[in-house]
Amino acid sequence: MIRLLLAMILGFTTSMVFAANQTPGSCQDNSIFNIGAGIYDITGPVAEQRMMGYAMLDQVASGMYSRLWARAFVIESPCNRKRVVFVNADLGQLFQGVKQQVVHQLQQKYGDLYSDANVLITATHQHSGPGGYSTYTLYNLSILGFSRKNFDTIVDGIVEAIDRAQMNMTSATIKIAKGQLTGVSFNRSPQSYVLNPENERASYSSDVDTEMTLLRFDSLDGKPIGMINWFPVHGVSMNNKNHLINGDNKGYAEYLFEKDFNSDYGANAFVAAFAQANAGDVSPNEYGHEGGQGLEGLKAVEKAGRPQYEVARQLYNNAKEIVRGGVDFRHEFVEMDKVNIDPQFTDGQPHTTCPPAIGVSMLAGTADGEGVGKQGVTCDTVSRVLPAFVCEMLTTSCQGAKPIALELGNKKPYPWVPTILPFQEFKIGNVVIAAAPFELTTMSGRRIKATIRQSLPQSENNHVVLSALSNAYVQYITTHEEYQLQRYEGASTVFGPWALAALQQEFARLTNALVQGSAVDAGPTPVDLSGFQINLQTGVVYDSTPSGKQFGDVYQDVNQTYQPGETVTAVFIGAHPKNNYRIQDTFLEIQRLENGQWNTIRRDRDWDTEYRWQRYGFAGSLVTIAWRIPADVFPGQYRIVHHGDWKAFWSRKISPYTGYSSVFTIT
Repeated sequence: MIRLLLAMILGFTTSMVFAANQTPGSCQDNSIFNIGAGIYDITGPVAEQRMMGYAMLDQVASGMYSRLWARAFVIESPCNRKRVVFVNADLGQLFQGVKQQVVHQLQQKYGDLYSDANVLITATHQHSGPGGYSTYTLYNLSILGFSRKNFDTIVDGIVEAIDRAQMNMTSATIKIAKGQLTGVSFNRSPQSYVLNPENERASYSSDVDTEMTLLRFDSLDGKPIGMINWFPVHGVSMNNKNHLINGDNKGYAEYLFEKDFNSDYGANAFVAAFAQANAGDVSPNEYGHEGGQGLEGLKAVEKAGRPQYEVARQLYNNAKEIVRGGVDFRHEFVEMDKVNIDPQFTDGQPHTTCPPAIGVSMLAGTADGEGVGKQGVTCDTVSRVLPAFVCEMLTTSCQGAKPIALELGNKKPYPWVPTILPFQEFKIGNVVIAAAPFELTTMSGRRIKATIRQSLPQSENNHVVLSALSNAYVQYITTHEEYQLQRYEGASTVFGPWALAALQQEFARLTNALVQGSAVDAGPTPVDLSGFQINLQTGVVYDSTPSGKQFGDVYQDVNQTYQPGETVTAVFIGAHPKNNYRIQDTFLEIQRLENGQWNTIRRDRDWDTEYRWQRYGFAGSLVTIAWRIPADVFPGQYRIVHHGDWKAFWSRKISPYTGYSSVFTIT
């Protein structure tokens, strides 16, 4: 507590120092910010937990390739003493309950320093993490219930990352750079995209956005702090046959970037965030789902992740444009199921959004993950084979072309998805970040950015970026034209065909308020359902070992010698990893013998290691640890170390254990 109070005092003192020579609010020429970065582990259960993203009942975690992280940045302008928090989390979605609890914990620690308005939390949208952390039914159905421990791990980790960022705040500059990245992103619904007006499509060179925008943060004494970049591509390089936890292509890019700066993931680590943008119809898989499990999946992740890292590294190295101005923000909650939309954002007629419902084609899945049925089922296609009244029974006039598979807003005691949703904008100097709680298709994102730009002063040279999947999550947003085809994205646009127009209207409102320095109505407060959840995820009853064996004993040992490029594997008598997630720790180490000392060169956060768990008998566990030996490894003697925790039957006590493989030589 003392440490956090000191952080508040130091942050306020820094603001006072830089504000002394400036009039509060006079920020036009400001180029100095107070900035801190922090990173913290949010890896939840890595075994016997259904995974979030593909909604496949049989996709149950059984180990991990790499850990998941929350990456936080606190940015304050001394000239007006306003600050914002940006968090990029290696999650499939950022659910509303998580944001609510993060803000609640921050306010318990810091009072009114942080709120919904100035805290932005976004998800990378990987599909290879554990689920059960939503407080709304729809997103826990395929997980078979809520997981309190996973939920708390995510919330606590995000708060810890923000705490670290605040403790690290220092006087710094921001530079911005933009570049093109092609060949790693492909429109998975080109049939829908081509329905957008021809003159609109002609304004763009591709049916996906290929621009990456990067912010670089450096302290005034030259120390690199971190960076954030935005680039739209789905986190589905690993397909739904994968069962090992990992951050997919953006997580891999983050790992490579941070490795360049020798990040130890500690309190003062360099932080690299690869954030998501308008990727609703954007896949890393050119020909459907070429990802997979094992080496096939790893190659797919690297294929999409390494180019993101390489372009980001180039932009980081060459960034020259200084971000100037102050910090400001606007936020509102909107009843998304009953927005009255001004005709200027529609077809010239007034329209409203709809009570949330998913369409029949959502059940079909996408090219990245098969489902039931097929995409493109509209009321028109239904009427070709069935009497017209059938479709009238399946939809509402508000939902238009969408035959409804499931209504979400009329469920009791609470809707199955949130209907009161957050809209948010940050202005950091001449950079505007728009945060939306949806997956935005390519053209949807382009229209939102165009709407925001129209409301900004042309003289300021403002840059606009989108942070999709932010602060809450309710499916997709397509354009009105794309919606008519009812492919997966249109069927998943739950608030109806004019939902994008509603977003444009709200972001125009927020932007105008930022420019004019006026307030916006906070809107209705969404209910916090985190206290109404039933934890349906089972824990560990107890752990056992075969007769004559102890936890950590080697079940299958390594070979004596290996060559670079080969994979070394050891199997241990282990215990269930749900006993201890080993946050900020590791389930494994690869150690090298140097001058008579064993030094750790790899942990379970490293991309070339694998931790696999399988049940052995009734309460036993076998743990397989593999290391794909890199080509540039030093010759010498090595060993594999496994760490775990076992639960006793009678006392319920959880105790740590460690196991060692035999020594092997790399020649």
